[in-house]
Amino acid sequence: MRRSIKSDISSGPTNFRAPLRGIKLAGEFDLIAQCFAPLAGPEGLGLKDDAALFHPNPGTELVYTVDAVAAGVHFLPEEAPELIAKRLVRVNISDLAAKGAKPRGYLLTIALPHDLDIAWVQAFAKGLGEDQEAYGFQLFGGDTISTPGPLFMSLTAIGEVGQARMIRRTGARAGDDLYVTGTIGDATFGLEVAKGAHEAASEEDRTYLESRFRLPTPRIEFGQILAMEALATAAADVSDGLLADAGHIGIASGFDIEVIADAVPLSAPARRVVRDGNRLADAITGGDDYEIVFTARPNSWQMIKAASVKQGLQVTRIGRVVETLRDKSSVRLMGKCGDVIELEHLGYRHR
Repeated sequence: MRRSIKSDISSGPTNFRAPLRGIKLAGEFDLIAQCFAPLAGPEGLGLKDDAALFHPNPGTELVYTVDAVAAGVHFLPEEAPELIAKRLVRVNISDLAAKGAKPRGYLLTIALPHDLDIAWVQAFAKGLGEDQEAYGFQLFGGDTISTPGPLFMSLTAIGEVGQARMIRRTGARAGDDLYVTGTIGDATFGLEVAKGAHEAASEEDRTYLESRFRLPTPRIEFGQILAMEALATAAADVSDGLLADAGHIGIASGFDIEVIADAVPLSAPARRVVRDGNRLADAITGGDDYEIVFTARPNSWQMIKAASVKQGLQVTRIGRVVETLRDKSSVRLMGKCGDVIELEHLGYRHR
């Protein structure tokens, strides 16, 4: 974004230098008015200005996060536009969830390939609208351009959290317990299903795993409880892989993290894949789970358990924070006898 809280999604027709195939509109303004303006909240000023106007609620601080996705890298090129929109929304909201923030709005930048038609854009906007309603936030603005490809999008999500309540990565201390919400590994195996693997698995298992990859569920409400009740000392969302993201907490806080392999929660479908192919390491390092991994003081367990029951969300204690053994912090996967399980890599590596 060229300026903060900007609404360049309505900045001028020159942004759309090449028309989309099948779009019978006068230009970019008409595309915006038809597909995106209905999604704008009052902060977006109807997408008729070149900036948005946002008033945070009293007693709150703003939390910003941004993620970019590209076809063939973060989602399958043939994915339905509604699902692409929802996945884009949810992977960003997951970052807000890990900070304990409530979603308020977002800025969208989208580079549309020339060969997309108006029906694709309409379906994409429909997916955005459905998740806006589900998660209670609005489009503030953004930017649109045309490109020879591939399809590329960046979403900046804006959330609110009570003053001094944001959960950072830096608060873990030696002796803290390590927890994770939900189950781990479903998305990794779900991507494999989407690519045609696991044909021997039941249709029910394949459907479950694939849905977990295509449409993650950000843990917004639980994250807000962790923040409001000051239960978590540090947190991150599980995007790069459980070990990698737990390691991010350790590095930021200056301590080592130990994850107990047998404690990592797996869904029944994922457990069957792990059992049949010895795939536990893949489940733990694969990423795209969009759960919350967090640390908490040992005396917080009963309150965490009560919050998990209230939310109907599985929360599992999977390890601990310990003093560093070497010059810099590290994360270790521990076996049954306290031995370290060596892995080739800890999670997804950005290049």
